[in-house]
Amino acid sequence: MPATLTFRYVTYLASAPEQVWHALTDPELTAAFWGHSNVSDWQPGSRWEHRRTDGSGVADVEGRVVESAPPTRLVTTWAEPGKGAAQEGPGVSTVTFGIEPYEEIVRLTLTHEGLADEAERDAAAQGWAAVLANLKTLLETGSPLPREPWAMP
Repeated sequence: MPATLTFRYVTYLASAPEQVWHALTDPELTAAFWGHSNVSDWQPGSRWEHRRTDGSGVADVEGRVVESAPPTRLVTTWAEPGKGAAQEGPGVSTVTFGIEPYEEIVRLTLTHEGLADEAERDAAAQGWAAVLANLKTLLETGSPLPREPWAMP
């Protein structure tokens, strides 16, 4: 099996673990800070989809819930449409959200494993930094950033 790459990102939020979990798993909240609705029942083995919010219902990413331990840990597979039923293999990576409380703050650690190459890892780094900045802003202020950060050239 060819070697794969991992991207890890850590941020700190003035929030509670339950609020972070809710923001990551509620379709309306993910739509607010991510531009897509994350849709699932979030039970291990269940399917999840990252659906566009333009009314088309198109899923740009799909996968399976590997682990679901509210409000501290969520692990999903991550794949292009049509490959999401697979638990592993070419084109399937794994995303882990670790949510650790510390008094009135949370450390959120995002780990995206199984990235095919440097280009995929660079794209993940750019995308996740923008999404998590928008999540942090939403939870701390009540509103996402005034512009979609992933659209910035």
